[in-house]
Parts: sequence; structure tokens; C-alpha cells
Amino acid sequence: MRVHFIRSAFKRSDFPPQDRPEIAFAGRSNSGKSSLINTICKSRSLARVSSKPGKTRSINFYDIDGRYYFADLPGYGFAKVSKGMRESWRSLIESYFEGRDNLCAVVLIMDIRREPEEDEKMLMEYLNYHKLRVIPVLTKKDKVSNNEARKRQKLAEKFFKDMKAQNPLLFSSRTGEGVKELWSRILNSISKH
Repeated sequence: MRVHFIRSAFKRSDFPPQDRPEIAFAGRSNSGKSSLINTICKSRSLARVSSKPGKTRSINFYDIDGRYYFADLPGYGFAKVSKGMRESWRSLIESYFEGRDNLCAVVLIMDIRREPEEDEKMLMEYLNYHKLRVIPVLTKKDKVSNNEARKRQKLAEKFFKDMKAQNPLLFSSRTGEGVKELWSRILNSISKH
């Protein structure tokens, strides 16, 4: 797999052309989004993993084999940033979702140890309103026992069912669990777009 960083976009004019299918990755700050992207792309440093939540402040675009784009969206939730910065992020994200006809799906990433909160509900309602396909993923599965993982997955399944989305898959960047299934869902979304 050949993967490379294209650019960071701070405004709509920075987005790459809509000349191939695109998959977006969204999640709370510190949800394991960068680790997930690095794992499925078989790279250690493609997406920057930060110990400071909310470090990504732009949409970062990656070329995947010259066939797809991946778009890494800024994290939401924990980031300790000013109201003005949050507003500029919201504006950037809305212009992205409302202006990318090549967007096939949004991979919504949640830390398995956290329950869905108002941010996830609002994002799901927004994505549903715009008729965008969602691939829910529960990351950091290796951080909980199998029993706890099943319990957490059941809670998340109810949330996503209520939001008219498919069941979340379990994922671990450390063990590689969920990588094949996530790729399968991504390719399926691309083929149905």
C-alpha cells in the first residue's frame, strides 16, 4: 500500500479536487483516531499521535494508493481551545461535509471506555441529516477485558441503532483487531457510493 500526506486544509479552497472516492475520520480528541489511521495504513507516523488532545486543527488529507482520499478531521470534545477556535473548526467541518460529493462514508471513532455523549449524538444527527453513511468504530479494545468490551459494545449498539447506523466494530491499534473488517466496510461504502 502506498500512502502519503497531501495537505492540511484550513479552508474549503485548500481541499484537494473531488477526483476520487473519499473516506473521512471523525472522533473526540484522544479517541485513538490517529492511531487507527496509522494502523489501517500500515504506517507508524502518517497521522501524528499527540499526547495533547485537540492538536489537529485542520483537515489532513492523505492519498491512498492513488485511488482514494482519507480525510482526518479535527477532534472534538476535550480540546482546551478558545470559543473562537472552536467556531472556526465548526465552520471548516460544515463546509467540508456540505461540499464533498466524493465523500463515501464517515468513520466515527469512539474510545470503548467512554459512553456516547451529546457531541456524538449531535454529530450523528448532522450526518444523518446530510444522508452521509457512518461506520462506527470502538477503539482501544485492548484496554478493557473481553467481558467489559461486550458490555460496552452492547451500549454502543443501542446508541447507533437509535441513530439508524450499523453496529460498531471493535478495534485495537495494538493488536490489529478490527483492521480487516474496517477495510471491508470502507471498500463496501466506496462501492455503494
